[in-house]
Amino acid sequence: MNALLPLKLKEIAEAIGAKTNIEIPDIDITNICTDSRDVKPGSIFVALCGEKFDGHAFVKTAMDNGALWAVVQKEGDYGTDKLLFVNTTRQAFLDIAGLYRSKFSPKVIAVTGSVGKTSTREMIAAVIKSRYKTLKTENNLNNEVGVPKTILDLDESIEAMVLEFGMVNLGEIRELTVPAKPDIAVITCIGTSHIENLGSRENIKKAKFEIVEGLKKGGTLLLNKDNDMLRDVCIPEHNVIYYAVEDRSADITAKDILEHDGETDFTIVCKTGEYRAHIPAMGVHNVLNALAGFGAGVAAGIEPEDCAKALADFKNTGMRQKVTKCRGTTVVEDCYNANPDSMRAALKTLGAQKIEAGAHKIAVLGDMLELGSVAESSHYEVGRIAAENADMLLCFGELSELMVRGAMENGLKNAICFESKEELAETLRKNAKPGDIIWLKASRGMRFEDIAEAFYEET
Repeated sequence: MNALLPLKLKEIAEAIGAKTNIEIPDIDITNICTDSRDVKPGSIFVALCGEKFDGHAFVKTAMDNGALWAVVQKEGDYGTDKLLFVNTTRQAFLDIAGLYRSKFSPKVIAVTGSVGKTSTREMIAAVIKSRYKTLKTENNLNNEVGVPKTILDLDESIEAMVLEFGMVNLGEIRELTVPAKPDIAVITCIGTSHIENLGSRENIKKAKFEIVEGLKKGGTLLLNKDNDMLRDVCIPEHNVIYYAVEDRSADITAKDILEHDGETDFTIVCKTGEYRAHIPAMGVHNVLNALAGFGAGVAAGIEPEDCAKALADFKNTGMRQKVTKCRGTTVVEDCYNANPDSMRAALKTLGAQKIEAGAHKIAVLGDMLELGSVAESSHYEVGRIAAENADMLLCFGELSELMVRGAMENGLKNAICFESKEELAETLRKNAKPGDIIWLKASRGMRFEDIAEAFYEET
């Protein structure tokens, strides 16, 4: 984290509802840290607790390293009385971020959704930074630790902030949006991610719409009208703007979509006119993400033509549609995550690709995790969709047989499941020919980049 605009220890204690055993001195705090190794002069240490760690074990180390005070939720022998006691350090960290956020007035755009939130975040950031000095969520820091850390990087030079909100359970997005206080919020879609925890798409929708609880009155809420659970929302106290590709009644739509060489050109249509745009990514789902970026930029006061132009600066992150040429084939590593909605989007994008005569479209798919009771039917359905869009299906994972069955029962006979990623990669190497497109996708825990790396190896 950068050095903070100084906060008084007393105002921190008040913001987090802390209790103490000694009087709180009138001192400045210029660093909030959650790792004892990051202690600097002027630090307060927050002892966060997680499934695999407990910051309380490092309070004494943090104090020895120079922390002025510590925030704790447990009694203990810390060797100091300079302690702020709270109910949960998790909430305290969020409250400190909220206090710090209140010292600044950047334009804040927050994005959530079952699918596409990271790509949409990057689309929005590409547009917003074309005019404003912008701070954004980096990598996957979209939770109760990452979002406060991003907020605590604010300084007086920052004019806009783009935040991504992730969640696993109800209440978690509320925890993030309240301290962030967004001016603009985006919900990309309501799908089936985390349905194992939440039980239904209705509960997922409820969880995602918690983002509105921090949205400023009169703020803009951008919703994907192509999503069945987002198209009929009425929130009078906010400015609801719909974007869509399929639903032409939306406020922002796209036409003349043309994909080529892993990139896409299209025309954005809205009430102010038509604007040609280009993104270095494939698929209608990415056009949707771009429309959200365009809408967020316009809502933030950027001219529409400038928003459309800035989309060309979008950069995908991590293993999202990473395109590699290998031995004449085109390999798309889409290995960051997977759920039924993103699998469908990926397969339809694969199906839409133009290839030379005699070349093939090869889908290399793995398990989608955390689907609970819908896991089996979802994997079968992915196989069915693969049959419509691929010439060959190679699968690995405990539920891969269901994908193969779904494919074969719907007309794709060239579908195989493997007992190991090594066997799959070897079969891929033997069968892939110049001109083929190979698309790899699975949940992050399946580590499908291993297959890509094995395929790239020279024999």
